[in-house]
Amino acid sequence: MHKRKLGNSNLEVSAIGLGCMRMSAGHGPVPGTREEMIAVMRGALDRGITFFDTAQVYGPFVNEELVGKGLAQVRDQVVIATKFGFAFSPDGRTSPGLDSRPAYIKQSVEESLKRLQVETIDLLYQHRVDPEVPIEDVAGAVKDLIQEGKVKHFGLSEASAQTIRKAHAVQPVTAVQSEYSLWWKRPEEEVLPTLEELGIGFVPYSPLGRGYLAGSVTEDTQFLEGDNRGSYPRLSVESRKANRVFLDAIAALASKKNATTAQIALAWLLAQKPWIVPIPGTTKLGRVEENIAATALELTADDLRVIDGITKEIPVQGDRYPEALEQMTNR
Repeated sequence: MHKRKLGNSNLEVSAIGLGCMRMSAGHGPVPGTREEMIAVMRGALDRGITFFDTAQVYGPFVNEELVGKGLAQVRDQVVIATKFGFAFSPDGRTSPGLDSRPAYIKQSVEESLKRLQVETIDLLYQHRVDPEVPIEDVAGAVKDLIQEGKVKHFGLSEASAQTIRKAHAVQPVTAVQSEYSLWWKRPEEEVLPTLEELGIGFVPYSPLGRGYLAGSVTEDTQFLEGDNRGSYPRLSVESRKANRVFLDAIAALASKKNATTAQIALAWLLAQKPWIVPIPGTTKLGRVEENIAATALELTADDLRVIDGITKEIPVQGDRYPEALEQMTNR
């Protein structure tokens, strides 16, 4: 697989990464054992994926532990990204909200280093912007960690263009991770132009619409207990039925290209900018292989015009997040 650099930084990663969130408990039942999930990670690496994404809040904590164990023996071959910014209950099982106080950032990073079994974190994101802590203070704390050798690169997630600029002025931001896909294009309004101006890479999460754009979530899918997707308005049964028109239009192009809808969605993202690196999540090696194949799928100018027409002419039904989660974005 070819590689890409995130913006003007020297951080080079595979053209697509692997989101590891659903490989451990905390976001619904895991369809496999810990050993099987590690096998998926190692299989992804064998096939060229070098960029692995986790976070403190996934679990909480158990996902970092899983990624740390799974990649410990191949540390020199991979780039590991994790995220801070959530507070946790005394038992560590739930998150009551955000916390990006500098002292807490530094404490939580020490714990992440242990769970990940690394001496330095390749890419450290603020998971969500904390309105109670100036972003300049957050960037300053990460700058200290970089100077101490505990972190290599600084990132933000779901931050507004204004916040990105303020943070970048204190500590250069290597990458911004936000949702971006065929059915969520809001980053194009302000964030992507800002990143291009400042030389910052972009890492789209949920590039396959949480499974809907891959066809793995249909009108008949029944989300199991604990699967947070069941609370998202865009993935309600009614929205899934209404959005079938959108997916069918993408599927028609996919058929002409001898590709899957997932491959069209990923190839479209890759075609937008050379510094965009999507991180589709999966727990199945077959899906990893399908996603990797998207890096070899060439979309012509005509193909891109067709896709642009679909996204403009067919409205997507349902908000992407419940209101409380949406309020944490674009700050």
